[in-house]
Amino acid sequence: MKSQRASNGMKALGMAVALLAAAGASAEVSWDRLLNAHKDPANWMMYHQSFNGYHHSELDEINAGNVSRLGVAWIHTPNASKRGIQSFPLVADGVLYYTSASGKVWALDGATGAVIWSYQAKIDTARGDGTIYSPYNRGIAIAYDKVYFGTVDGRVIALDIKTGKPVWDKMVMTVEKGNKGFTGAPLIVKDKLIIGSNGGELSGCCGPIFGLNAQTGDTVWQFDTIGGDDRSRESWKNDTWKTGGGGGWMTGQYDPNTHSVWWGTANPAPDYDYSGDKWMNEGARPGENLYSSSVIVLDPDTGKLKSYFQEMPHDAWDFDSAVGEFMRISRDGKDYVVHPNKGGIIFVYNGSKLGGGEKLGIENAYMIGETFNYIKGVDSKTGALVGRKDFTEGSFTNMCPAIDGAISWNAGSYSPKTGLFYKTTQEWCFDIEVVKAERPKDFSGENYFGASWTATHPQGRQAYGTLQARDPITGKLAWRVEYKYPTLASLLSTKGDLVFVPNADGVFQALDAKTGKELWRHNNGLGHHGGVISYSVKGKQYVAVVTGWGSHVAGNYGPLFGSPFNEMPTDNGQLIVFALK
Repeated sequence: MKSQRASNGMKALGMAVALLAAAGASAEVSWDRLLNAHKDPANWMMYHQSFNGYHHSELDEINAGNVSRLGVAWIHTPNASKRGIQSFPLVADGVLYYTSASGKVWALDGATGAVIWSYQAKIDTARGDGTIYSPYNRGIAIAYDKVYFGTVDGRVIALDIKTGKPVWDKMVMTVEKGNKGFTGAPLIVKDKLIIGSNGGELSGCCGPIFGLNAQTGDTVWQFDTIGGDDRSRESWKNDTWKTGGGGGWMTGQYDPNTHSVWWGTANPAPDYDYSGDKWMNEGARPGENLYSSSVIVLDPDTGKLKSYFQEMPHDAWDFDSAVGEFMRISRDGKDYVVHPNKGGIIFVYNGSKLGGGEKLGIENAYMIGETFNYIKGVDSKTGALVGRKDFTEGSFTNMCPAIDGAISWNAGSYSPKTGLFYKTTQEWCFDIEVVKAERPKDFSGENYFGASWTATHPQGRQAYGTLQARDPITGKLAWRVEYKYPTLASLLSTKGDLVFVPNADGVFQALDAKTGKELWRHNNGLGHHGGVISYSVKGKQYVAVVTGWGSHVAGNYGPLFGSPFNEMPTDNGQLIVFALK
């Protein structure tokens, strides 16, 4: 019996190798390949496609002239996936890798969808469920013949890219300073794997971001977004940094020009404070609360802070900066880094002047959110919030946008061909009851919100969404499309003058990148709040999108809109791949 099991195992391994060979010649995803990913449109080897961060494909076999011929090439249906699929697929040398929920990883033939291997991590469900983010997983990294991913119970796992067998499995984050885990995709920088924690809603600290040895999984450095240095601790009076939340739960970006990692950080805890305009000295967490709701720039070798900018000083609205988009755009001899945050603001940073742990330079800041009253606006020269409204204890109605923000974690796209930045917004509000929540014990990991709320429509009209095409540096609007339902999934632009839009109601669209005109649509039958990519196998272009519904943000849709969201299942999803017919 033992020899029969061994024989079956060898057969399975042989089948995996055969499928890999059929998919195409496989080469190691080396550091040099990652550095040059922007020159390799056949593959999608990292979460943001390349270190430019454009979420853009240079493939143009599928284009504005023939997209009407686009049809389903193949579909993969994983095991039941609670809260849908939120991940980004990656593709290298004809093999597609992606995660469903609860630590499940798949390797598929990119041309046919045939399963090459799958892996199921054993998750500590009690710990994962304690974070409120279980069973989310938003993606993976591939490099050095390995597939890397984080888990909601604080581990990082490396799998053999050819067989799916574990190479190492490390408990990176323990619970001594609060129960936190990982939901975002890791980032590979040279010999390091960089990953940030979740936990902005959990009492405790320190919202760590880790640099791991990519070969062994050993922790090389740790940067604490809360309480990690004197400046941070001094900005949380009464030692409130010990219950301060923080983290950096989405995937950041690497800039090879400055050898720097840019990362967005999460909100402070409690999410809502009752101090009103006296927040510098009173309330649940007096002070600016560094480095929550900020952009930080780190040395990838040491984790040392190079520069920072707090986009939301003393964030009173849970409009954090953990959105992982950092688009590196050069224009007229200047290097810019463009970053959106949940408050509906696009910050444009000077991408060259870094160092000394000082503040980043602001080149521009502009609003794309249309429904807001938490501030009056943003200063375009300094990035400072203008006319902010801070809560006191009590009830407030029709505050806009809602806690889920004018912008969520889903990625926009930038097309070098059109010069336009494509980004969606969520136009909704909420009624909120702010309370003086009892401070939890230090490092307890308990939920710590400071309020309860109900999603509402903006005053005078129904909630809606937009897709806006803008100049990324100046913010000038080129065109705008309005949607009945806000879009929660990421976007993809292509050299074929297309923008692909996976919508909340299940419709998958292709728009003209120059005008916003709809050119094609397909009903995928289930809402989207994950990734969309394009790749090619043996010269044939494919577009892959994940479906699946049920995130915390998606929970607004039934109460606000009714059908089809009241009937939409929240325990499954699919990977659907399209090609020209």
